[in-house]
Amino acid sequence: MAKKIVVIAAGGTGGHLFPAAAFAEEMFRRDWRVFLMTDARGRRYAEGFPAERVEDVSASSISANPFTAIPAGLKILKGINEAKARFKEAPPSLVAGFGGYPSFPALMAARAHKVPILIHEQNSVLGRVNRAMAGSAAIIACGFERLDRLPESASSRKRVVGNPVRLPILAVRERPYPEAPAGGRLNILIIGGSQGARVFGEVIPSAISLLPPALRSRLDVVHQVREEQVEAAKASYQVANVNAEVAPFFKDMGQRLGAAHLVISRAGASSVTELQVAGRPAILIPFAAAADDHQTANAEGLTAVGAADVFTEAEFEAGALSALLERRLADPHGLAVRAAAARAAAKPEAAKTLADLAEGIAR
Repeated sequence: MAKKIVVIAAGGTGGHLFPAAAFAEEMFRRDWRVFLMTDARGRRYAEGFPAERVEDVSASSISANPFTAIPAGLKILKGINEAKARFKEAPPSLVAGFGGYPSFPALMAARAHKVPILIHEQNSVLGRVNRAMAGSAAIIACGFERLDRLPESASSRKRVVGNPVRLPILAVRERPYPEAPAGGRLNILIIGGSQGARVFGEVIPSAISLLPPALRSRLDVVHQVREEQVEAAKASYQVANVNAEVAPFFKDMGQRLGAAHLVISRAGASSVTELQVAGRPAILIPFAAAADDHQTANAEGLTAVGAADVFTEAEFEAGALSALLERRLADPHGLAVRAAAARAAAKPEAAKTLADLAEGIAR
């Protein structure tokens, strides 16, 4: 009997592709053929994606500007026709959409071919493409209990499954929260700086420099910053006598997260989910320009259980952050309690739960 095919439609950013990759790994384990359908931009984040095929289709976001809306619409139509042609060559049993505008052509082709559709929303606010496809989806799976902008007519098909996470992050969950004995070393992990969070590279080194010297001397900081900020951040930490590793990207994120006593991060869906799964306390700074302010909504996944503090971008300045850091780092037991609260809020079986739902609706 021929293996069934699942087409995963995702793209735009790692936030869409990372959970899609975790789902793909689970479907491979269940002996499915897995195809990824994205666009040229999405392909940049698809290196190592566990798919038999990675296929590009034409895609574009729609803008309100009529001069760009018409070319964008034509490009999307071309992508839908490309996806339809691929479906005729290799008919899928299911199309799973993970958001991002590159997912739209494959989902529209699935609707035209009457292929069952599952959509997964990572954030606490339903994204534009998933919102447009909610009426056609057999299941709307989501990462958090809160899901704003879900049409009332689709609410009965909502399933809270969590966000699938990569295996290295799941492995962190098996490790205990690192002990922080009185007067011992404290590890701070700062992530989210490489994709445009310039403010992280400016505010955080300054905040850490304001900490008391005795505390600064005990810190081991791992800080992800934009490439052009690396040297300035290194210099700031050196002047402050802080042991710091600064780079635009860290490949061994599982190891770094496992060692962290405290994490400073944006509140993207993947970041919040990984903090829950790993069980790590955090200070979150939601990206103010995120669509529908979805990062503030995502942060509730940790703040609601007392596992994270939140700064708005307007509040995020060195003095306020330094005061909070001093308070949190002075209380290792409090950090451990927050870590346990984060861990308890996680849904580590998300990929398996999503795969069960997928198999249940596949033709």
